[in-house]
Amino acid sequence: MAALRANAPGGRERWERKNYAGRTVELYAGPAAALAVALGAGRVRPAAGVAVAVAGLCGAYDDLAGDHRRGFRAHLGALRDGEVTSGAVKLFGISAAGLVAGALMKERVVDKALAGVVIAGAAHFVNLVDVRPGRAAGAVVALGAPEMARSELAAVAVGAALAVLPDDLSERVMIGDVGAHALGAALGAAVVAGNGRAGLLVHAAAVVAAAVGGDQVSRVAAADRWRFSRRSEEGSRHSCE
Repeated sequence: MAALRANAPGGRERWERKNYAGRTVELYAGPAAALAVALGAGRVRPAAGVAVAVAGLCGAYDDLAGDHRRGFRAHLGALRDGEVTSGAVKLFGISAAGLVAGALMKERVVDKALAGVVIAGAAHFVNLVDVRPGRAAGAVVALGAPEMARSELAAVAVGAALAVLPDDLSERVMIGDVGAHALGAALGAAVVAGNGRAGLLVHAAAVVAAAVGGDQVSRVAAADRWRFSRRSEEGSRHSCE
C-alpha cells in the first residue's frame, strides 16, 4: 500500500473514489492485499496461490469495467443475449480457477469437485458481504481464525485481512472486488486444505446457499446492527455496494 501510494500508477486520481458519504477513499488496499495473499498462499500451496491470483485479477477487471449489475441471473441473462459482462468474466474465471486448484489440492474426484466449489464460492461470498466498511475483511478474520489451527493458508488470509482492516473500517481505503475476491479465495483454499469430505460438503452447501440468496446475504451484511465503523453511524455507505 505504501509503495502504491508513493508512486501511484496512472496518477493519484485514478486510485481515488468518492464513497456514498462523499468522502475520498483510496483503492491501494485491494491490489496490495490481493498480491500479498496470492504470494503468501503460493508459498504454502502453489495451486492455492494461482487460484487467489486469478480471483484477484477477475475482481480487478470488474473494478475497472464493472457495469453495476448484481446477481448471477442478471449476468447470465446478459450472456444469453450475447453480452459478456464483467460479472460473467468473474463467474467463469474464478470458477475455473477454483476447480483447477481443487483438483490439484485433493485426490478423489468428488473431493476435487467439492474443493472447487468451496474456493470459488468463498470468493463470491466475501464479495457479497463487501457492502459496508470492514465487512469483507472482518468476515475473513472471523471465519478464517478457527481454520488457523488446521491450515497455514488460513493464517495467510487472516493476516492480509487484518493488515487492511483498520484503514477499511476508518473509511480511508476500500478493498474493492480485487481484494474481496482474493481474500475469499484464500479463505476457501484454507478450508479445502484443512477439511476432509464431510467438512467440504458442509462448506460447499453453505457457499451455494449464500450464492442463491445473494441479495439477502448482502442486506444482512449491510444491516445497521453490524456497525464496525465509527463513521457508519453518520449514515455512510460503502462505495463497493
